[in-house]
Amino acid sequence: MLRALDIRDMLIIERLELMFQPGLNVLTGETGAGKSILLDSLGFVLGWRGRAELVRVGAEQGEVVAEFDLPEGHAAHAILEDAGLPGGDELILRRVNRSDGRKTAWVNDRRCSGEVLRRLSETLVELHGQHDDRGLLDPKGHRALLDAFAETDPLRADVRSRWSAVSAARKALQTAEKALEAVKAEEDFLRHAVGELDELGPEPGEEAELDSRRRMMQGAEKVRESVARAHEMLGGNGAEGAMSDALRWLEGALEHTGDMLTAPMASLERAMLDLGEAAEGVERTLEALDFNPHELELVEERLFAIRALARKHDVAPDELGTFAQDLRDRLTALDAGADNIAALRSELDKAQQAYDAAATALSEARKNAAGSLDKAVMAELAPLKMERAVFETRVTAAEAGPDGQDQVEFVVATNPGAPAGPLAKIASGGELSRFLLALKVCLTSEDGGVTMIFDEIDRGVGGATADAVGRRLKALAGEEQVLVVTHSPQVAALGAHHWRVQKRVVDNATLSEVVPLDDAARIDEVARMLSGDTITEEARAAARALLG
Repeated sequence: MLRALDIRDMLIIERLELMFQPGLNVLTGETGAGKSILLDSLGFVLGWRGRAELVRVGAEQGEVVAEFDLPEGHAAHAILEDAGLPGGDELILRRVNRSDGRKTAWVNDRRCSGEVLRRLSETLVELHGQHDDRGLLDPKGHRALLDAFAETDPLRADVRSRWSAVSAARKALQTAEKALEAVKAEEDFLRHAVGELDELGPEPGEEAELDSRRRMMQGAEKVRESVARAHEMLGGNGAEGAMSDALRWLEGALEHTGDMLTAPMASLERAMLDLGEAAEGVERTLEALDFNPHELELVEERLFAIRALARKHDVAPDELGTFAQDLRDRLTALDAGADNIAALRSELDKAQQAYDAAATALSEARKNAAGSLDKAVMAELAPLKMERAVFETRVTAAEAGPDGQDQVEFVVATNPGAPAGPLAKIASGGELSRFLLALKVCLTSEDGGVTMIFDEIDRGVGGATADAVGRRLKALAGEEQVLVVTHSPQVAALGAHHWRVQKRVVDNATLSEVVPLDDAARIDEVARMLSGDTITEEARAAARALLG
């Protein structure tokens, strides 16, 4: 609900503070008094596109602040959260227009863009009038209005889910087909490369091992000579033999020396054990160095083959095995590609069938609701003196999408037998106002916390028809807050709260002001609307009768 509107230095408004109320709020005044400026100012703070020059002459900047009450669950909460703006049960919009044309906006004291204001405005305010291109006259929004009337949320959620499944299945199929085409283009290379790699069969770490063996073999002759000498010096003709002789001589002297040789002999025995292990190790090395020259050729051949294949495929030698497995996987995908594509097509067909069934169910619900909406609107048109007019909700086939496969448009005919057409093109000004009002009465229960503004929607009607218009506006105001700018005394008399917009001249400058009216002032204002500038007692009596 719009609670307050504060306007400073906008066009001919110097300072204006309005506190709106629930129910039917009525704004009246003579033509040119500034009623449209109020709507322009409200549209400015809501981010709507309007007049280019809004700042009052002589002022540095114009400013508008609008305060709204947000009940729990209001659609604006989600927009605030998405934009990273502070929320709560109160929403304060502020926008400044400087004289050089620059505009700045705030939401709850946080800077924001005009786009955020416009998104919020769609959940806060609906403007209806003869130049309404944002609401009921815009065919793009008719399907959403019909869905709200038909309460199709579960069906639409199912259709969106099925559409997502179709999109995912189609994407998976396209990805698989693209990948298969890419693999087919390199099939010859893959089969040759895999055969080559499988024939060689390189192992991780093999290249380093072969390189080490090759280096050892290349220097084996010189190395073997040194190792052989060492082996000889460690054997029976060398250190081992000498230590054995020493141990035997000491054993012979043991009985003559008592315990003095016990410890040295134990150390010598341990040394002989260590010497034996060393000799065995040297012997093994010697055997390893004893190779066939042909073996070196074989090692080099395999080493060079591994390195050449690694260079060919631009990978490290140790990565050849992983690379080969990757190629094998691609070949497997190629060989299984036809079966995989067939399976994915089957999944897409199933998803499409499920979507078609869900979309058909939604279409049927829309068509059934269209008939009910048409009857409801026609019932509202009769009291508005349009009993011969025809209202029709057309549901036609459209390109399938996440919201189904239907296009919805409201069309009207003002006389029986006349061709039906879009609201804005067929109806005259007064007829259009009444069509919009009748439609709005039927749809209002689905709006959810929106302030409805009707700008001279009663233009072109009078008498009993104007009274019928006013009563429907009053009925609407029982569900939602309604603001009406009107020249009709019948409509003004039905308002719960009444303001008069008027001009005054201060220091040769024309300013617009808005005055709240008490009971006596309302009588005079309605009387003025009935009789003109000269208010007679008869006009006052008629005004009292209207006001009840």
